[in-house]
Amino acid sequence: MQTAVNKAQTKDRILNSPWTPATIGAAVGAGSATVGLLSAAAVSTYFARKVVVPPKRPVEDLRLISVGYDSIELTSHQQPSSVRLPATEATLAPGEYGLFFNGGQGFAVVGEITAYSPQEQTVTRKIINVVSGDLATAQRGRLSGVVSRTPEAAGYSCEDISLELAVGSAPAWLVHPDARLPESEFSPDVSPTVQTGSRTWAIMVHGMGATRAETLRALETTQALGMTSLHMSYRNDREAPPSVDNRYGLGFTEWADVDIAIDYAREHGAQDVVLFGWSMGGAICLQTMRRARNRRLIRAMVLDGPAADWLDLMQYHTRINKIPLRLGALGVSMISQPALNIFTGLQEPIEMDTLSWTKHAGDITVPTLILHSMDDAFVPAYSSQKLAERSPLVDFVPFEGATHTREWNVDPRRWFDAVTSWLPAHLS
Repeated sequence: MQTAVNKAQTKDRILNSPWTPATIGAAVGAGSATVGLLSAAAVSTYFARKVVVPPKRPVEDLRLISVGYDSIELTSHQQPSSVRLPATEATLAPGEYGLFFNGGQGFAVVGEITAYSPQEQTVTRKIINVVSGDLATAQRGRLSGVVSRTPEAAGYSCEDISLELAVGSAPAWLVHPDARLPESEFSPDVSPTVQTGSRTWAIMVHGMGATRAETLRALETTQALGMTSLHMSYRNDREAPPSVDNRYGLGFTEWADVDIAIDYAREHGAQDVVLFGWSMGGAICLQTMRRARNRRLIRAMVLDGPAADWLDLMQYHTRINKIPLRLGALGVSMISQPALNIFTGLQEPIEMDTLSWTKHAGDITVPTLILHSMDDAFVPAYSSQKLAERSPLVDFVPFEGATHTREWNVDPRRWFDAVTSWLPAHLS
C-alpha cells in the first residue's frame, strides 16, 4: 500500500514542475524535434484517447482464485461464503464492496477480510450476498465501490424517470424522502439538525466509466436529511445516449445534462439543489456551478474524490505511466487544440485550463465539501487540498485507506457524519 513517504514523493514530483500553456507548447516543440513525429503522435494519441474515449465496458481484471463454503456438504443451492483474491491495495482495503463477474451479469457483495497470506499474496474476504450469477464458476471479476445496483437493493423505493437531454432521453432514479423500505436494515444513529424536506433536492452525478449506481452510497445520508435525490445518467455513460462524437468532455460538456436535471427538479417543486459528484462527476458539478442556466439554484456541493485539476491529473498520469513529458503535453494539446482534434475524435476542443480549478479557486461561488482519501493513487488528493487552501468556500475532509472514490466503503459512518454535520449548516 502507498506509504506516507511515497505519497509525499508523488505529490512533490507533480507539483515541482507544473504544466502551463507555455510549458505545454515548449514540450510539444521539443517532442517534435527529438522523436519521430509518427511515433510521438502514436503515443500521445493513445494517452489522449484513454482520457476522452468512454470504455465500452468495465474490464474484469481481478483473478478469482477460489471460493469457500460454510459447510462441506454442498447442495445445488448453496452459495459461497468467501472468495480468495490476489492481495492488492484495493482487495486489502477495509469495508464492503461490490464484485462484478461474468461480464457484469453476476454480482456479489463482499465484506470483511477473513484471511491474508503475505507469502502467497492472497486475501480471503467474506461474501455477504451473491445477488446474481454463479460465483463458483467465475474466473475473473471486478471489485467496485458499488454495493447496490438499484435503490430498491439499497433498501429504498424509487421512481424511474427520464431526463430529456440534448442527446436524447436518459434514465434516472428519483428517491423521495422517507423512502426506506420496511425490510431495510439501516437505521442511522445520528439525527441531523435540519430536515431540508423536498424543497432542496440532491442531484447525484457519477464518475468516469461508472453509472448512476455509484451514487446510491449517498442515499442513507440524503434520506437522513429528508432530501429528495435524483440519481442521473448523462451522455456517453452506457445508460444515456452518446454524444455526436461519443467522447467524454471531462465536465466541459456534461454540465449541460446536469442543468437539465436541475430543470426537472425545479419543475417538480425544488427551490434549490445540492450537487453531489464523484471523480469526474465532481468536475462536472464544478462546471455546472460555473456555466449552468440554473447555477443560482445551486446551494452547495459535496464532492467525493473529485478531478479538481485536469492538467495536474494528466501530468500525474504521464509520470506514473513513464510517458515522456513532451508526449503527455502533446496529448493535452490533442484534447485542447482544434487543429489536433482529428487524433481524439472530439467534435470540439476541451478548454483544459478551465478544468483546472486550483488555478481558478476564486471562481468557486457556493459552499463545497470535498471528501478525499489520502491513499487515492488514481486521482491524488493534493489538488483537493490545494483547492481548499485557496478557496474560503471549500472544506476538506481527508480519509485514509481508501482507493479512488471508496471513502464511503472504508468508513461509511465517517462519510455519513461528515455530510450530515456540514450540509445543514450551509443550507439554513
